[in-house]
Amino acid sequence: MTRILVADDEQDLELLIKQRFRKKIREQEYEFVFALNGREALEKVKEDKEISIVLSDINMPEMDGLTLLSQLGESAPLLKTVMISAYGDMDNIRCAMNRGAFDFICKPVNFEDLEVTIEKTIQQVNQIQDTLKAIHENNILRMYVDENVLNFMGSREFESALMANEIVEGTVAFIDICGFTRISETEKPDKVVSLLNEYFDVMVKAIITHTGIVDKFIGDAIMAVFKGPYHLDRAIEASLAIRNAIDALPTFVGESGFKPQVSIGINSGEMVSGNIGSSNLKRLDYTVIGDTVNVAARLQAQADVNQILITASCYELIKESFSCTKIGELALKNKQFPLVAYAVIN
Repeated sequence: MTRILVADDEQDLELLIKQRFRKKIREQEYEFVFALNGREALEKVKEDKEISIVLSDINMPEMDGLTLLSQLGESAPLLKTVMISAYGDMDNIRCAMNRGAFDFICKPVNFEDLEVTIEKTIQQVNQIQDTLKAIHENNILRMYVDENVLNFMGSREFESALMANEIVEGTVAFIDICGFTRISETEKPDKVVSLLNEYFDVMVKAIITHTGIVDKFIGDAIMAVFKGPYHLDRAIEASLAIRNAIDALPTFVGESGFKPQVSIGINSGEMVSGNIGSSNLKRLDYTVIGDTVNVAARLQAQADVNQILITASCYELIKESFSCTKIGELALKNKQFPLVAYAVIN
């Protein structure tokens, strides 16, 4: 059912609309809400989030239709407004269109034309709503984008808060396909991309299953982030699942004879979460940064084939749930002191 707000100080218009559209009202296709001026209309739009179309007169007391149109553009940008007015001169039409009107109808109202216009407006509104719904429900998007990003994109603060950031507690995992560069040097590009995507699909499935977020793809590696309850446990469980699934894949038959295997580095703690990049270039990446992330990346770089490395602090948190073996001290880049690492066995 489409909820339509009619803003007009001519009270007999309400009766005419109810009579003309009585069938659609009875069949619950349309539901009309009425206001006698722009101020009242604006209040009803703010109170009733189900209103999707506004039919507005131009000449009204307290707040005229053109002012209402400007206000709606700021407070309810997804609404579609059709102006209905006896002032059908080009100046008014152009002013209404420049302020965001979807269409313009002159009085006296031709109700057949009005019905066609309403149906056309409903189609436009439905297309917008379907697009927004698809963005929020698209499984592929959810694989690669943090839920916070989806909420952020749909908020009114999107532009003003584009560079906002926060401190979050979580776990980050770097998962690299060992030796994949060898394939890229010997095989055709389409085969390289196809094979890499096949391996990534296996890895992403395990990350999603354990409610992790694929933060980014870095060459032949994945950076995954886990937040919420038991984020470290879930990161390790996902990593074990990835290691087993990738190791079970067949050897690639080609010049390289490549056997897919992974090396993984995991770290847990506080991270800075926000939009990182260049606003001037209009390229931003909603990601996490900080020492927690750097240590995870460097652990992965030190990990052997099929090895999952974690820090000693992570080990203390999960030692009763997972079998681990002490690797010893590792000298990591830009770290003043060596770091004690453990390898997760199962």
